[in-house]
This record gives sequence, structure tokens and C-alpha cells, in this order.
Amino acid sequence: MSPKGEEATAQRAQISPEPILIVKNLVKHFQVGGGLFGGSPAVVKAVDDVSFQIQRGETLGLVGESGCGKTTTGRCILRLEPPTSGEVIFEGRDLAKLSDSELRGLRRRMQVIFQDPYSSLNPRMTVGQIIAEPLSVHGIVPDRTARAARVQDLLRHAGLLPAMARRYPHELSGGQRQRVGVARALAMEPSLIICDEPVSALDVSIQAQIINLLEELQTEFGLTYLFVAHDLSVVRHISDRVAVMYLGKIVEITDRKALYEDPLHPYTQALLSAVPIPDPAVEAKREHVVLGGEVPSPLNPPSGCVFHPRCPIAVPECRTVVPELREVKPGHHAACIRV
Repeated sequence: MSPKGEEATAQRAQISPEPILIVKNLVKHFQVGGGLFGGSPAVVKAVDDVSFQIQRGETLGLVGESGCGKTTTGRCILRLEPPTSGEVIFEGRDLAKLSDSELRGLRRRMQVIFQDPYSSLNPRMTVGQIIAEPLSVHGIVPDRTARAARVQDLLRHAGLLPAMARRYPHELSGGQRQRVGVARALAMEPSLIICDEPVSALDVSIQAQIINLLEELQTEFGLTYLFVAHDLSVVRHISDRVAVMYLGKIVEITDRKALYEDPLHPYTQALLSAVPIPDPAVEAKREHVVLGGEVPSPLNPPSGCVFHPRCPIAVPECRTVVPELREVKPGHHAACIRV
């Protein structure tokens, strides 16, 4: 996949300087162990002091290895998981402090596209019923006839035939199911959509179609995306800025061009060096960064910089100092004392 072209450049020019989402010092810990059969409880530090913001109309890519806390961050923003501490300010309101009734009114404005198109759709409901349900629950289109017409319109926007409203999920391919998920999210007329690895379960050719669909919908409806993924080529194609997570912390965040051309954090450099380049001559001359060891357990993260046990440029100070995510270059933040 190639980076965004002229049309995407025009879209980025429409990005508002006003942030639609501000995440401040977000923490999510899970307690495990203990319980009925005793044993001392332990704490999984899934998300540990994460801060970022997303401008209205932009796409922020959130990348990292499996288990680094990307999905949990998205679920905390949506309040599918209650944050342990921190602030999630969406359109000027702190979601972490809202009651269930207050939150209900804002849920229309935040939607999610799940990773697995097979388990995220109710197999006992038709495609039309799946898309129409939120329209009915939130009273957006109370009339049944108008609701059916709205469902057909949403299917067209998602690249599906209106006749598919009568089908069940098991009658659709994986790509078609994910398009149904996109239509369901779009039904609520949201301003922010969290895309939780929406193409990782699909074939490569279908991935490109879904990514292009998301870009077209963003241009048409002025949507804002938090795009969670581990495929760096997909993130490069769709994102305006990219945040890199490691073991519950953001270690680098900047615009897409700067991240891929001049990564500052050693973890980002290692991630990018693992992505193959199609040109054999360039690939042969490229330096590869091979990380030693395994990703530490979030049950017992390392002291100081969480990356220091695997970092090729670590010094003794890295064992004790927790690096601050600071602006190293204009608009380019990294959490490393060696940068």
C-alpha cells in the first residue's frame, strides 16, 4: 500500500486545530489472582500513564506489539472499560466522570469497528436488523419504514447491495461482514470512530478495500479515527500521525512522514527495520535492528524505562529513570533519555 495521495493531502488541510479527544495520564490496571482459593493478588498494568490528543478530522494510528495496551486504551476511551485513573475528554467533557445516563447521550458520537467481523455480529439477526437496532434504540429514526430506507442507504455507503439487508452474517464473506460493521458504526452519525485492528483478520486485497472505504467515508462525513493496528504498512497508508506503544506506555508520537523517515526511539527503529522493503537492492543494504529477549510481563514491568532490558543503546541510568514523553523536535515527541 502506498501513502495517501493528493486527495488525502487535501483532506488533511481540513483538519481542525481543535482537539476532539484529549487523553491525559490514562491508567488501566487489572487485578488478577487472589479470590476464592486465596493467593496474593497481582496487578496487570495494561495502560500506564498514557497521554495524547486527536484533532478533529485526523487519523491517529496507534501501533505496537500484541499485548502492549492498544486495544485496552481504545476500550477505556469508549468507557467499555472504566479507567483506573486519568482523564478522557471528548468534545469538552470528561467521560471518566460521567454517569451512565450522561454517557448514553454521548455514545452516539463515539463508535467502534471491532477486529473480528465474525464474532462482532449477532448471528441470529439479519444484516438489516443489525444496522437498524442502534437507530431504534437511540430514537434516531423511530419510523420503521424510514429506518429500512436508512439501512439501505448505509449499506450503499459501505459498498454493499441494499438486498443484503435480508441476509444473515454467516451468508457473507469476511470483508462483507466488516463492511456491515462499518455501516453499523456509521448509522449513529458519529464524530469519532475507534478502529480496533479492523483489517487484521482479512485477506490483503480485502484490507486495501476496507482502508480505502474508511478514507472515503472520512472525507465525506468529516470523521475522526483512532486507528489501532500492528501492521505498520496499513498505518502508514491511513494515518496522519502515529503513536507507538510499548508495555502500556507511549514511547513516540509524531506525524507519519517524520516517524517513517526519521524514527527517534530505539523501539520504533526496531519495529520499522522489521518491515521488508520490496526493492531487493535497498533491502540488502538496510541495517536491521534485532531486539534481544522477550517482552516483559505487564504483571512485573521493569523499573525505569520499560524498554531498557531490550534496548540496544541502554545505559545504567535507564534502569532507574522513567523517561518523560518530551518534544525532541517540533511536533516529534519521544520517551528516551538517549535521544
